[in-house]
Amino acid sequence: MSNLIVVGFPKTEDADAVRRELVSIQQEHLISLEDAVVVEHDAAGEVHLRQAINLTAAGALGGGFWGSLVGLLFLNPLLGAALGAGVGAASGALSDLGISDSFLREVGETLPKGSAALCLLVREATPDRVVERLRGFAPHAKLLRTSLSHTDEDRLRELLDKTRQQAEALRLG
Repeated sequence: MSNLIVVGFPKTEDADAVRRELVSIQQEHLISLEDAVVVEHDAAGEVHLRQAINLTAAGALGGGFWGSLVGLLFLNPLLGAALGAGVGAASGALSDLGISDSFLREVGETLPKGSAALCLLVREATPDRVVERLRGFAPHAKLLRTSLSHTDEDRLRELLDKTRQQAEALRLG
């Protein structure tokens, strides 16, 4: 079962930087993400979603491949690729994998103008190692929502607080 974690940041750049770092951490198998979306509430009051995966493009690519393969079998690979890409793009645009867009927009509306949140759907993680890697972002991060158990949520808050205190001590000392 996956867990939803929403972390708020005062600036969109911080949320984007954490998402980029999480991709690197995922390659080291310290975390397994199903979805990672930056939700921005800009200064004009508009909510923007920055999806980690463009489902329309992914669908078109996959559809194009399968369409080419089917077209090759029937001696018309270009037509097959075009039809496959179109069907794949349409199915990708209509599917909402991961965190629902309506929930993400709701989160965005609750954010102060000019700030952002990073919404994560985490399949598995080694929280202490992940938080250790994200230490530099801790002073700006605030846990907003989670579907973790109370025990795991308290542990994550403690790790964030401890990391925030260590960063503060290094800054002052």
